[in-house]
This record gives sequence, C-alpha cells and structure tokens, in this order.
Amino acid sequence: MEKETKKTTSAKKNEIKSEREEKSVKKQPAKTADKKTAQKPAAKKDSAKSAQKASAAKPKKDNFIKELIKEVSKKNTKTVEENPSEYIIELQGLTKQYGNKTVVNDMNLKIKKGEFVTFLGPSGCGKTTTLRMIAGFEIPTSGKVLFDGKDIAKLPPHKRPVNTVFQKYALFPHLNVFNNIAFGLKLKKIDVTYTKKTGEKAICQVKLKNFLVDPATGVPDFSIADKDYFSYADKGYVKLCKVKKTIDKMTKKGRVSKVVNGYKYFIDEKVRRALKIVGLSDYETRDVDSLSGGQQQRVAIARAIVNEPKVLLLDEPLGALDLKMRQEMQIELKEMHKTLGITFIYVTHDQEEALTMSDTVVVMKDGVICQEGTPIDIYNEPRTAYVADFIGESNILNGIMLDDYKVRMVDVDFDCVDAGFGKNTPVDVVVRPEDIEIRKKDKGLLNGIIKSSMFRGVHYEMVCEANTYEFTIHSTIEAPVGKEVGLYVAPENIQIMHKEHVDNTLPIEFLSNTTFDLLDATYEFSPAACFENCTYDEENDVLTVDGKEYTLKGTEGKVSFNFYHVEMTDDEYAAPLAGNVDSMIYKGNHYLVDIKTDSGVHIYADTVYLWDKGDRVGLKVEPDKFRFSECSAFKKDEDAKPDEADQTVQTEEVKEA
Repeated sequence: MEKETKKTTSAKKNEIKSEREEKSVKKQPAKTADKKTAQKPAAKKDSAKSAQKASAAKPKKDNFIKELIKEVSKKNTKTVEENPSEYIIELQGLTKQYGNKTVVNDMNLKIKKGEFVTFLGPSGCGKTTTLRMIAGFEIPTSGKVLFDGKDIAKLPPHKRPVNTVFQKYALFPHLNVFNNIAFGLKLKKIDVTYTKKTGEKAICQVKLKNFLVDPATGVPDFSIADKDYFSYADKGYVKLCKVKKTIDKMTKKGRVSKVVNGYKYFIDEKVRRALKIVGLSDYETRDVDSLSGGQQQRVAIARAIVNEPKVLLLDEPLGALDLKMRQEMQIELKEMHKTLGITFIYVTHDQEEALTMSDTVVVMKDGVICQEGTPIDIYNEPRTAYVADFIGESNILNGIMLDDYKVRMVDVDFDCVDAGFGKNTPVDVVVRPEDIEIRKKDKGLLNGIIKSSMFRGVHYEMVCEANTYEFTIHSTIEAPVGKEVGLYVAPENIQIMHKEHVDNTLPIEFLSNTTFDLLDATYEFSPAACFENCTYDEENDVLTVDGKEYTLKGTEGKVSFNFYHVEMTDDEYAAPLAGNVDSMIYKGNHYLVDIKTDSGVHIYADTVYLWDKGDRVGLKVEPDKFRFSECSAFKKDEDAKPDEADQTVQTEEVKEA
C-alpha cells in the first residue's frame, strides 16, 4: 500500500509539472510555424536562464560576505586620504566665552596629519578648553573646527573620529582590563554596502563584535567559516561560527596539545594588539583596581587607540604619575606615536614633556597663542620674555640695542648676531645658562663672583653675581663659592627680543579739569605740570592751552607710567588699585611682576621682592608719575584744524581765482 501511495503522489506531481509547462507554452505568442518549431529550444533557453537566476540568487550571501570583507578591510588598513590637504585639523577664529570671561580668544592653528602637537601653558591659559572643543565636549562661542576640511564644531563627540585620554583615566571599576579596552568596540558599528536581489546597492550597519578575523592577516576573513557561516543582510546581523584552534592542556601525563572548537573574534585581536602596544599583553583578566597608576594610564591609552582614531587627544595624562614613571611614559608615548602614525594632540604644563615628545609646541597664555614651532625653535629662538621664561631656564635681562649686532646689558657692550631693531631701542636679552662660559678672571667679557653652587646630577648649577646682576650658569666643571671668575658669551648665544611692554599705558576718563578715573580709582593731577604751554585758574576752573580754553570733564585720554613707579603692598585696602599676581620674570636684579586687576587689565611692576602667583596685592602710583599720552579734548581741536598742505592748496586756489 505504501508503494502504491508513493506512486500516486509522484504521478500527481508529474501531472502538475506538465500542466505548468503547457500553460507557459500557451502564453508565448506563435506568429509563424518556424517560431512554433523553435519553441522547444527556446524553452530550454528559458530553463537555462531560470537556472542561472536561481544560481545567481544563491551566492547572495557570498557576495555580501566579500563586500563586507572589503568594507572592513578598508576601515582597518591605511588608505590614501580623500582630502588632499596636509592639515587634518584647522582652528579658525576659535573663541570660547563663559559669561563675560573669554577663555580662548580668536585662536587660529593648523595641525598636520601624523603630527605630535603639544599645547603648553600654565593653568587657566585655555589649553584644555581648546582640546575639549576639538573633542566635542565644549561648543565654541564662535569660530570653526575643521576636520579634513569639514566643520565639526557642532558635531557630538561620538560622531567625531577622535578619542580622548583623560587625566583621571575614567576606567570602569566593575570591568577588567580586557573589557575596559573593548568597551568602545562593542558599541561601534560599521556601514557595509551590499547588493540586494533586485541588483540595487544598500547599506546596513554591522557591529564590530560580530566580525571574524583571520589570525594570519589580522583582517576579517569569512572563508574560515565555510558552511557554518550565515548572515541576514537586511537586518545587518552576522552570526559567529566555530573555528578550530590548538590549545595546551595539562593532563596527568603532562602538557599536551589539543585541537578544540572555539570562536575567533575580531575585537579580541584588536584588544590584544592594543595591549601589546602599551606593554600589557598578560593583563587581560586583571582587575583595574589592582593596577598601578602607570598601568592604569596604559589601559586608558589602549582603550583610546583600539578604535584606531584619526586623532588622539591627551589631556595631561601623565600628571598623576611619579617622576620616573612619567619619564618612561614619555618615551613610550613617542614610540606609540611612531607605531600608530596618527595625529597626537597633547596638553601639558610640563616643559620637559613638551620638549621631549612633540613635533610642534604651541605656547599659550590667557587664551592666546604666544608662539608655535618646533621644540628647538621655541627653546633657542623665543619671541617673548614670557616664552623664554616658561620654556626651560633662562637669564632674561633688560638691554639696549645700540646698533645692528651690538647690544648693551648689565652696563657692558656685547656682540650679537641680531639686526633690524633700530638704534638705542629697549629690548629683552636672553642667555641660556648652558651658554655662559666660566673663564679666569679678566679673561671674559665681565668679571663676577660665584655666590652658590649646587650639583644637579648631570651638571653644576651656579649663581654668579656680576655688576650687581645675577647669572645662572650650568657647567660640568664646578667653580668654588667665593671665587672670582670671568664670564664669556658667544655672539650666537645671545638672543634679542622685542619688549612686549615698554611701560604701562591705560585709558582714563576725566572727571574734571584736575581729576581722572583710572580703573574705578580717582586720581588728582596738576594740569599745568602735565600739559605743555598750559595754565590753570583754580578759582574760576579755567584750563588754557596755547591761549585757548578747554574743559576736560567727560573727555577721554590715556596715561603712561613706568614699571618701577608702581608700588606693591600686601594691604589691598591701603591702595587705590588691587589685583592678583599673574606671573613673574626675574631680570637679574629685580622681578617684573604681572598683576591682573579686578577689571581684567594687566599692570606691570618692577620689585626686588619675590611674590607668589595668585597673591592679592594693592597697587600705588604717585600722581606726578603719570604721563598724559593722549587727550580727546585736544585731539578734537587738532582734527578740526586744516593741515599745512591743505592751507597752501587753499591759498593757491584763492590766488588763481
């Protein structure tokens, strides 16, 4: 009975197939007899076409796999950049304000691809804020952040091709080393292009955690999966498959090799590669709380580089480490930069870190770039006294540029290699401690006495007093304290710089003919002593200059006063002006102190006393020390007068008429 039922079912199937073939033949229009005779081979052609379509439909998954491999390999191998520009990041007019306070002011900077750039400056100079605007954690008040030519100023952080290493590491305490590093990879998706049945291209997102990897090449390869691999292209889901691997297993007979089935994850290989780069290959299962500070820092760096960002941002990552560990990590970071070949942007206030690791150093102060260049250029050719003082140790002295190639400092004339400053121009002179040679007495350019000597490991640091000025000297040969020596400096080792400020020049408002307002402080002055050809009738309050009466009340002007005319005091209430010490530069026999007043204006003072940064001080200036460099009341009258040239033209025109 069973055989008969099978025969009947097979017969029915054959009948159904024959009926379908007859219907397909009837649908085809028969125009001529020749065409009817050619119907049978045409049917064979149609069947061949249908077979080709069926066979083309089958390898859809294989095509998807191949395209998937191409996409992922493109993501994980170095390719030629689409943007032809050599700059990967450009900051254009970048400004950041918090209320009325400007932290970063109109910053313009270009960063090359593969460059190691360091933002260097004291606390509060705006370097971290600039880094956070590049990372996307802060939105600029104005300006652009261009990445490969595209403005990403308003793009959220997770959509930017950058990763950040924070000063406090920000590791997850409930995850081990491996899972901390793999955290970002497990969330990351890659857009993969594939071909649908209809032939059109489509894009689906596939998670990185679903990718297999060929252990030989390190790139995704699905050929090792063979028949066990399958995917749902429309959903963008890829299922892992088992692959064979050899492991060493301990048995009663000893250690033996055994082939077992396992999984080969793409993420596993990337994490292990990152751990190898930072030197933590055997720390995958370790708890992060059991690691030292240096090891935790390496885990944070590995977590950042495992995503293979185009730019790696590092916000003072070595600040919490001890000196020896910090020096070791400096070398390792430089090696990582060479290995990875990506752009590093590093933030620090440590000059040694900046000089050791960087290709380019950007020195900042008060949200503005003071100087940018290579570490050698910054060290040997500082543009300002602030940069010279901040980068390494320096002897910074006041000087007078007598003529080209001749400068006077500490009452002695020195030859130099600088020109173009003019004659008798006040300048700042920088001499590095290692560039001063100690010679026998009367064998140098000036004589001095050694006041102190200290061994610093590689050299001796000595202080020599010459012509009432102190010079710091670094030498491998010690000169005993109290010995008279000669000092010599080669012309090429003397660096001449323009002075940032020659004196204090500030705007004022006249309250009357004898008083003015300076930074919310009222000062009295004598008009006759301050203005040329001026008389003042105190009884009638009449001010006369060159025979013409003026009223100063309500007008504006400017006053100037020298640095040494500013008196600093501990009692801020005993002085009309007050502020905080912002910075200090030692000038050999005195300090040049930068005081930031409560109104945000900087006043500079010369003092022999040492102050600490942040000290609250009061500022006094005697009224007779003010010099009025500008007055709007007189300027209006001068503008109203025609020029001599205009007068001559007018007289000639009158004569001609």
